[in-house]
Amino acid sequence: MISFTVEDQTGNRQQIEAPDDMGLSLMEVLKASEYPILATCGGMALCATCHVEILEGKDGLGDATDTELDQLENLPEYFPTSRLSCQIRIGEILEGAVIKLRGEDVV
Repeated sequence: MISFTVEDQTGNRQQIEAPDDMGLSLMEVLKASEYPILATCGGMALCATCHVEILEGKDGLGDATDTELDQLENLPEYFPTSRLSCQIRIGEILEGAVIKLRGEDVV
């Protein structure tokens, strides 16, 4: 199990545990945890409605792909630590990370 923290739009933080042996994406775990993530494209990096900001632990995630960057750069609010949660797989790289849900992308 991997443990990381999610911060919602109001600043509330909750620790989440997710299995690292099922090939899940961060987006899938956030949706299963009932966070209000739209994720309208279903994980194909085509809509950016699963936009999150990595507050801590971003160094282990690697660089965003060109497709991911294209979507992020079209958002009204884009940060150097912005990522699409559909493009991040649950694994050791997320252990101890802090992820903030971004406002434009929630229901």
